[in-house]
Amino acid sequence: MAPRQPGLPRAVLRWLQSLDLPACPRHCRRDFSNGYLVVEILARYFPLEIRSRACGTGSSLPAKLSNWARLRRFFAKHNLSVAQELIEGTIHCKPGAAERLVQDIYSMLTNRCIKSLQDREIDFTDYCYQTQLPMVARSTASKAIKNNIRLTEIMMEPSVTINRQKANAISNMHMRMRMQEREEDPRRFNIKRSFRHRTVYHLNCTTSSTNIASIPKEKVNPSDIDCWKIISQTMNFYF
Repeated sequence: MAPRQPGLPRAVLRWLQSLDLPACPRHCRRDFSNGYLVVEILARYFPLEIRSRACGTGSSLPAKLSNWARLRRFFAKHNLSVAQELIEGTIHCKPGAAERLVQDIYSMLTNRCIKSLQDREIDFTDYCYQTQLPMVARSTASKAIKNNIRLTEIMMEPSVTINRQKANAISNMHMRMRMQEREEDPRRFNIKRSFRHRTVYHLNCTTSSTNIASIPKEKVNPSDIDCWKIISQTMNFYF
């Protein structure tokens, strides 16, 4: 099971309770998905410009799109900068999207800053969660695509090309993670060093253990140095 996402700060929770909303948000990802509670919050500050009765409380995709289309027009009218990634992530119930959206609305309506939002990128993939898991428990490529692409995203954008680009981006992220795993623990994947890497590793060990400057000059053979130069040039030529 995925770990619980960090919830709302205490100040934001107290602010929501003071608004006397018709429903107390218990599960942010589910309760804020259709946009009804966001309309209720804005109705407390703009009672003459937005009405909560005109919005539906359904959880279907058409109901969500209708409510959020009205909210987008309201945000544009009042110059409220809400990122489209947050809106789409909230509609598709992405982890952490609704929490981030509510905190942004709290900051805009109350003029109060939240320290947790500083220098925080918008990323609703499970990359951070996968990096915390042991290697044997991490998702495969097909599982990663299934976890990061929602069915509602495909319903909103039925274009095969766009969905293929999303799947390729997730697959590339998964491949980068796998390559990082191989670099960190090559023994687990039974990766043997090539002849070039073994030779370079041996040369590094010998040069670090033996300091040529500390050897007397009469013991250094110039022919040995020339031999090592020829070997290094040959290795660069073939590899």
